[in-house]
Amino acid sequence: MAPKTKFSTHRERATNPLVWCAAIICTILTVAVIIAGIATFIGYLVIHPRVPYVSVMDAHLDHIQIDYAGILEIQVTILIRAQNGNEKAHASFSDSSYSLSLNGEVVAQLVAPPFEVGKNSSVDFNYVVPSSPIPLRPDQAEDVDTGLKKDLITFDLKGSTRVRWRIGHLASVRFLCRLECRLRFHPLNGTYIPSRCSSKAK
Repeated sequence: MAPKTKFSTHRERATNPLVWCAAIICTILTVAVIIAGIATFIGYLVIHPRVPYVSVMDAHLDHIQIDYAGILEIQVTILIRAQNGNEKAHASFSDSSYSLSLNGEVVAQLVAPPFEVGKNSSVDFNYVVPSSPIPLRPDQAEDVDTGLKKDLITFDLKGSTRVRWRIGHLASVRFLCRLECRLRFHPLNGTYIPSRCSSKAK
């Protein structure tokens, strides 16, 4: 017995041209993203960008005095260096602001205007920080007096600066350099006890 032939009563629908256009556009965009990613990766390998950073290079406690009423007067010199280790890219620094505090009391604010650091170069900022007379609470004054007797005074330095640099002609990179560390001094002669104070990753 011969097999029965099946007939379809439904017409096959043609693909809408808009669907084809959308598919082509998506394919082009996907290829473009892949090419851009490959180009960025190759550029990274060639240029090998390094994140700029800031560090405390040196410091000196020029003056510190506290009277019987608990009024504190200080002057500190702090050398902060902005370093750009990129051999093929300039770096722009902005919004540089750091607070210097003693026993929880902010005694000075260190700020700098926007500036540029050339390729594989650095810029130093020598902050001379005098403070106005600062009234301390009895417990704060006692802590300062104890530090003077022990010949060890510790300040807290905290702040940040915004950095922007380009990876060749491929992209612009932005980064926030945070600086948070303790600065220790011998008040008898004002010398700084060196310690690591940098936004650079360990």
